[in-house]
Amino acid sequence: MDEIVRKLAGVGLPAVILLITMASTGLTGAAAITAALALLGPGGMIGGIVFLGIIGLASDALAKYGLESVLVEIYKTRRQDGESSSNLYKEIDGLPISDELKLVLKDKIARDSV
Repeated sequence: MDEIVRKLAGVGLPAVILLITMASTGLTGAAAITAALALLGPGGMIGGIVFLGIIGLASDALAKYGLESVLVEIYKTRRQDGESSSNLYKEIDGLPISDELKLVLKDKIARDSV
């Protein structure tokens, strides 16, 4: 059951983004799809398709592992690649996430720095 929910989340978010973009064009039918894809991606329709694919992969990962796990791994990797802790802390402070999650991320970075 969890696998089904994860796959639906991976497909659902790009579909919702496409539908919202289509509605904002004021067009209908194939013209709305074409215009929406062109608006979404750099490089026209192909870029829009690639963008929706990337969104699908990201939502699949979030559904599988959870936001906290994904963010922790991203910031741990960036810290190991040489970015300063202070720059990462500033970036985390600017994220639209809960204060609790910000503290968890900062704690994980601090542990990896030692």
